[in-house]
Amino acid sequence: MRIDKFLKNARIIKRRTVGKEACDGGRISINGKVVKAGDKVSPGDIITIRYGDGEQKVEVLELLEHAPKDHATDMYREI
Repeated sequence: MRIDKFLKNARIIKRRTVGKEACDGGRISINGKVVKAGDKVSPGDIITIRYGDGEQKVEVLELLEHAPKDHATDMYREI
């Protein structure tokens, strides 16, 4: 699954276009490597999202194409 789509489906970032802009701006990395919006994510990957002064790290647990709101947080685990 593409990283921008994962961020949207998991409800980490509100819209896919915002996720794409974050990737293009170099604010998203997978396993320590800065990625583009089309790069693939798989279970077990560690995603780092940098917001202004802080950052958020999550581990990918599963990939769901359509995640209802109550199952979106099952896709990842905060580190």
